[in-house]
Amino acid sequence: MNNWKSISKSPFKLAVPLALMLAATLIPVSNVYATASGRQEPQSLTKEIRKMVTINYLLYLPKQYEEDKGKRWPLILFLHGAGERGSDLSKLKAYGPPKLVSEGKEMPFIIVSPQASAGSTWDPDALDALLDEIVDKYSVDEDRIYLTGVSMGGAGTWRLAAAHPERFAAIAPICGWGAPGMAQRIGSIPTWVFHGARDDVVPLQASQEMVDALKQVGNEAKFTIYPDAGHDSWTPTYNNPAVFEWLLTHKRGAASASGAR
Repeated sequence: MNNWKSISKSPFKLAVPLALMLAATLIPVSNVYATASGRQEPQSLTKEIRKMVTINYLLYLPKQYEEDKGKRWPLILFLHGAGERGSDLSKLKAYGPPKLVSEGKEMPFIIVSPQASAGSTWDPDALDALLDEIVDKYSVDEDRIYLTGVSMGGAGTWRLAAAHPERFAAIAPICGWGAPGMAQRIGSIPTWVFHGARDDVVPLQASQEMVDALKQVGNEAKFTIYPDAGHDSWTPTYNNPAVFEWLLTHKRGAASASGAR
């Protein structure tokens, strides 16, 4: 995967085999000030910017989904790392929940795994729109939507949770990075962070700073450090059933800062 600093400095583009079109609608605004020749005066412009996105993703429905027509299911949104960007969805099966279910593991979640386009990073607006689409089309328990991701996807997890904290019942960022200032917005979301002590791609400090910031705002975030792991801290995490069991213990609205334990 790419160096975390170079990724974090990349301009945020829309994720997925991404077709992006910006349509700007100019809303007429009366001139508040009249500018005379030879003078510089303040002016005002109001503009609505709209984005059209195309997102390719893998979708997993639980085995009992069709049989339990009236049931609403918990949902996991999984964000991959930089190495899986592009237009080949099979790359998403390399690890994480997409790998588990592709190998035949049955899971009690709807699992949505979008793919970022080559050279892009995760855009919260596009991911929020994807969640809206899934909630509209499928039987989702909106009080049990969980967010997790790896490396660039770990950074995307922090960013999306801070942009839309009202959506998530719990988050699990893995070997990602974020801005400690985000902690105030996600302070009430139960959080379990994972990182390898020997990670030479995204340093352990990146996760430590986020955990410290969360604790300063009263979030009792869990933090698992794998002492012998490098960048691959996702394999032991997603292979641990306790992680998914922990997610299911949390519901949106029922979680407080102390509930992050």
